[in-house]
Amino acid sequence: MTEAPAKRHIRFNAFDMNCVGHQSPGLWRHPQDKSADYNTIGYWTHLAQVLEKGLFDGLFIADVLGTYDVFGGTNEVPLRTSAQVPVNDPFLLVSAMAAVTENLGFGVTAGTAYEHPYPFARRLATLDHLTNGRVGWNVVTGYLPSAARNMGQDDQMEHDERYNHADEYMEVIYKLLEGSWEDDAVVRDRERGIFTDPAKVHEIRHEGKYFKVPGIAITEPSPQRTPVIFQAGASRRGMKFAAENAEAVFVTSPTKELLKETVAKIRDAAEAAGRGRYDVRIYAMQTVVTGPDSATAQAKFEEYKSYADLDGALALISGWTGIDMSTYGPDDVIGENVESNAIQSSVETFQKASGDTGKPWTIRQLAEWVGVGGFGPITVGSGAEVAAKLVEWVEETDVDGFNLAYAITPGTFEDIVEFVVPELQKLDAYPTEYAPGTLRNKLFGRGDKLPATHRAANYRLEALAAL
Repeated sequence: MTEAPAKRHIRFNAFDMNCVGHQSPGLWRHPQDKSADYNTIGYWTHLAQVLEKGLFDGLFIADVLGTYDVFGGTNEVPLRTSAQVPVNDPFLLVSAMAAVTENLGFGVTAGTAYEHPYPFARRLATLDHLTNGRVGWNVVTGYLPSAARNMGQDDQMEHDERYNHADEYMEVIYKLLEGSWEDDAVVRDRERGIFTDPAKVHEIRHEGKYFKVPGIAITEPSPQRTPVIFQAGASRRGMKFAAENAEAVFVTSPTKELLKETVAKIRDAAEAAGRGRYDVRIYAMQTVVTGPDSATAQAKFEEYKSYADLDGALALISGWTGIDMSTYGPDDVIGENVESNAIQSSVETFQKASGDTGKPWTIRQLAEWVGVGGFGPITVGSGAEVAAKLVEWVEETDVDGFNLAYAITPGTFEDIVEFVVPELQKLDAYPTEYAPGTLRNKLFGRGDKLPATHRAANYRLEALAAL
């Protein structure tokens, strides 16, 4: 498909993490914030039910395996401000949330750097079975040096080499989930005493630069076989990886102009990879503060800002960019000539962030911006005002929807469901019911499995037999 669909509904994902505060360091102190309950089942099951009521595509659960100790070279600030630490495993949340919902999807973050693809493929298939096909995998290559050190390495691999490593990681995953078991390998023949037909299960015989996996997958095919592939890298190398693998991409751009440019690049890259321009759902990060009227929403926003912890925000920025923000003064700006082995697109985002004057934001202004909801744009207003603004973003940038961060949780999401979703539905800009089937079918309406144009199709048995 080269042209945009004639009518597209805006799509929502909720952006959260199995930690305190996530993108809003300091807001855990707000009396209505429940993020400190992150280590209870009740927090997550309630959130899942709120999101399903609001017809969200899914809950996108971020993750890190290290601490944000780039800022000042220590853990002191992230620990004190709860800047994504303490943080628990995201995978263990999904089954509980799936048990209390029927349609909500779950995009779970996991890196390619530190876990072998063989056991990880089993974890993906297991969750896809248990959720009846409502799982997606957000593929990350890692960016925190602290994670690399604690996994026995001096530092993480160089930025582009991390993606080369990830390319082979994906190849192993695809071979295991797409090319090892035939669709009808499991026969469950009670009369003959045969559960699985051995002739229909095949070794993948993978031997590459990074991995050697000779044998079979040890899970039977799940509803989607390969869960929906999410990806968030917007660097040049990350975009190439996304074009070949991702079905949903999360991006962050401070302005509509920059977002439009990023969306176009992603769609161009998908087309260059032999896929349709709209074979990728693109979600832009956004934080919404809303209420029954504009004045109430603005008052909430001002209150939220009073709780923000600017040191915690700078610790997050330092981790995202790989640049120690403690070496800058509050009135300095991030210069052009900086090198990063972290999230290169984040460096570009913060370099381009500016206020109404068009001048680059100072370190203090960046911290204030990140302090409530992270480094995505913030939309404040009544439900109708927010709905109108979100429609403008979609119409002007060709983005599919929004990855919604929170100021407080679950309050931010509850407000969106109560005030924004009905207004979008009045505009016929948001669905009024879920599409049937798996997460992949809900997103694209083309069935449960990856299409023939996707890279994974090259590793299916029928494709290998044709070689």
